[in-house]
Amino acid sequence: MKDEIFKEREDMLEDLIVRNEFYVPMKTKEIAILLNVPKEERYLLQEVLDSLVSQGRIGVTKKGKYIKVENVALIGTFTMTNRGFGFVTIEGREDDIFIKSSDTLNAFHMDKVKLVITSEKKGDRHAEGKIVGIVEHGITQIVGTYQKSKNFGFVVPDNNKISVDLFISKEYSNGAVEGSKVVAKILNYGKPGKSPEGRIVEVIGHINDPGTDIMSVIRGYDLPMEFPEEVKKELKNIPDFVDEKDKAGRVDLRNLTTVTIDGEDAKDLDDAITLSKEGDIYKLGVHIADVSHYVTEGSALDKEALKRGTSVYLVDRVIPMIPHKLSNGICSLNQGEDRLALSCLMDIDSKGNVVGHRICETLINVDRRMSYTSVKKIILDKDEEETKKYADFVDMFFLMEECASLLRKKRFSRGSIDFDFPESKIELDAKGHPTKISPYERTTANKIIEDFMLIANETVAEDFFWQELPFLYRTHENPDPERIMKLSTFINNFGHSLRVSEEMHPKEIQKLLAKIEGSEEEILISRLTLRSMKKARYTTECIGHFGLAAKYYCHFTSPIRRYPDLQIHRIIKENLHGGLDKKRIDHYDRILGEVAVQTSNTERRADEAERDTDKIKMCEYMQDHIGEVYEGVISGVTSWGIYVELPNTIEGMVSLNNMNGYYIYDENHYEMVEQTTNKTYKLGQKVSVVVIATDKLLKNIDFKFLEDCYEDEIKR
Repeated sequence: MKDEIFKEREDMLEDLIVRNEFYVPMKTKEIAILLNVPKEERYLLQEVLDSLVSQGRIGVTKKGKYIKVENVALIGTFTMTNRGFGFVTIEGREDDIFIKSSDTLNAFHMDKVKLVITSEKKGDRHAEGKIVGIVEHGITQIVGTYQKSKNFGFVVPDNNKISVDLFISKEYSNGAVEGSKVVAKILNYGKPGKSPEGRIVEVIGHINDPGTDIMSVIRGYDLPMEFPEEVKKELKNIPDFVDEKDKAGRVDLRNLTTVTIDGEDAKDLDDAITLSKEGDIYKLGVHIADVSHYVTEGSALDKEALKRGTSVYLVDRVIPMIPHKLSNGICSLNQGEDRLALSCLMDIDSKGNVVGHRICETLINVDRRMSYTSVKKIILDKDEEETKKYADFVDMFFLMEECASLLRKKRFSRGSIDFDFPESKIELDAKGHPTKISPYERTTANKIIEDFMLIANETVAEDFFWQELPFLYRTHENPDPERIMKLSTFINNFGHSLRVSEEMHPKEIQKLLAKIEGSEEEILISRLTLRSMKKARYTTECIGHFGLAAKYYCHFTSPIRRYPDLQIHRIIKENLHGGLDKKRIDHYDRILGEVAVQTSNTERRADEAERDTDKIKMCEYMQDHIGEVYEGVISGVTSWGIYVELPNTIEGMVSLNNMNGYYIYDENHYEMVEQTTNKTYKLGQKVSVVVIATDKLLKNIDFKFLEDCYEDEIKR
């Protein structure tokens, strides 16, 4: 009876606030007076109002006035999880909003939704909300594996964040068979208890066919493979060699000894180096391919480059931002070819300070195309054969090391943080099957080029900041104080401390990483520290780069593969020619915000696609090693299992179900504790594991601790 009365009161109040055309926003006291609720019963009125808000049936303003829910609804993007619940990301709001499975309104992954906050954030707990409307569907087709029944089928999505399968009626199967990898268009998004429905528009291939796995990732992330016809038409007007008339008016640097240093397989060479020393001053030239000379604003090439945002480097191929005729041809700083460049010429003193600089349009000709491996052999290994082969350049390489070490020392003295986690190098055979996976070696030569690119990026960013011109900056904001506080509390367990303040300085993080270097807990604390950081992004404001401890930073050095670099090259060149009048400044002010959002999003898409293809090949590689024993380090601890990373960079998980005993997750200490024996597994701990299964569809590798294995699970 009590529940019925409460429900009647809810309905009556909802009618008043939502459906009464004469209602104006009121506080609890005002509603009580309107409804003649005595003072001693106002707490009951408050209970009903709170219940309506928590259900998302009415809204409440910051001033405590109750209104229609539409008037306080927020707009955001819904991210689904495979367990039914999800999160909504709202632009400008730091934390995501948690949505219970019962409050999703059957929203689909990546839908733009309207929601109301039902409870605000408390400590580590997310704010909670309820979706009250779907504004726009973000995904119109999915990629997955077709499962066939007699008269219908289902597409199981590759994206494990999509928690529902897509129903396919027989007439919409498009010839797909059991195990086909397909692209399916969503016809309707379903209702509670009913699957969404779709139509297969492309059969990529069978799940076991070579290349189908990577092509599924490409289709899943909607990465454009072919360039449109209008782009191909524009390419016909681009020459294979630099035209003589295009060389006019540029600073001719062809007399300077110039080298490129890249990986052996690199074909898109967009940066070259010159270096000499006059007295105590290093004359460093960072010369960047002048892509903007050929990819002009508003052209079909430009629109397609902005749409792509970045080149995508998958395990078996590169999906370029601009066509190969440009990226590997006239824009690539190939040895012995005259090339147009945009150069940052810097004078650097013996303390690593840039004491003078010039940014200018140049004409260069690369004397020698070098690899990281060769330069490392000369500088570090003192290899006689390599030294003899490149005798004319050896002095320059040692001067590079000298100059780069000064720049690095200066950067670290101000607090720059260097997380040196190894990337994966995956080698494939002719059929695309992985034959070897190992950490990618970051050599002395890699670091030299990295140091030179960083100083050029800083110098250009600072120049344009002080000119107060519209620009695109690479921003890495200060970490969230709550996350840093949590990190600080955790590292106290190891006898380490971290000075936490509202304006955190990167030097504090740097000091911590220096203190733990070589210790047993180094990997553990380094990973947790990295997870405490925010992600870098592109912005129109110069907020600074926390990780580099830089006040000014941009991306200037890779216009062949990154659109932000291409965009700022246009601004730089226009400024050099005196063309940045008020009209053009207004133009850039108008477009740069959208460019920043688009390029940040495409960068994230590329990162996720690259990570997915790596995971697929790692699963395929480990399938050949089922039953083998590996030594590894615990890289993550969760309530459902323990992640272990092997020396070859492959990560797998020991599921809680595959652990002998009754384990409880201690989230404060990132540990898994067995309740009877008190045995613990914690981050950074060295363990022995056995590979027991792989799943390319889910991109999972399953491990089991060696001590929990039966004899028949281990390959001898």
